[in-house]
Amino acid sequence: MELEKDNNISINNNNEIVNEKDQKSFLETSIGKVVDSALDVGLRMILPDFVEDGVLEVKDSLIKGGLKEGVNTAIDGAIDLGKSIIGVFTGDFDNITQARDAVKSGGIIDGISDVLDKIIDKTNSEGLINSSIADLISNGKDSILDNISNNIEKEFTKQIDSVDKLSDYENNWKDAFEEKNFDKMQDAFDKIKNELENILPMENTIKEARVIENLHTLIQNNGKDFNLTKEQLELANMLT
Repeated sequence: MELEKDNNISINNNNEIVNEKDQKSFLETSIGKVVDSALDVGLRMILPDFVEDGVLEVKDSLIKGGLKEGVNTAIDGAIDLGKSIIGVFTGDFDNITQARDAVKSGGIIDGISDVLDKIIDKTNSEGLINSSIADLISNGKDSILDNISNNIEKEFTKQIDSVDKLSDYENNWKDAFEEKNFDKMQDAFDKIKNELENILPMENTIKEARVIENLHTLIQNNGKDFNLTKEQLELANMLT
């Protein structure tokens, strides 16, 4: 493996390092956080006369009723249906836009709406919330769903921006590698690691970053000496 003149690191290893399960888990977490935040805001609007502890108690009751599990199921269902609608048959997404289109096409908001209806009824029937609170939440459900929809769009927009930033940081790292400037490499490397935490895991993205990580570590462990052997350079690629 070597750095080519156009600053693209050649990647020859074909071992899969990202799979459908990784991506579903990431989307469950990121969209789940969006739903959780929207629910916080929505309940405070719907229950204006409640003190903070009262709002949290209502939310906890919904969670005890299975809200989190229901939302995860709705997310998974939207992903699976959306993939078939937009024609993603390989299992995992190639880019953020595919993931966004699949989630939207799969009816994520309708799925979450159904989950909320079921959880409200269940918690009411089990005595976790009373009928008046159940009615208030049901009547204010649309505002919660609007908030969820807007914030899901913002989340994917943020991830698309993160992919662009990641590409810039990787190019900065490669430029610093060519200059043999380890301090600049370290600065770019830290930004790469931080950005990766915010991005849906994708095969090409992770492989590129992994090669950089391996090279960076080799040089660091080599006393910041850039005179690596051919075998060491090949190893950086093989370890992806």
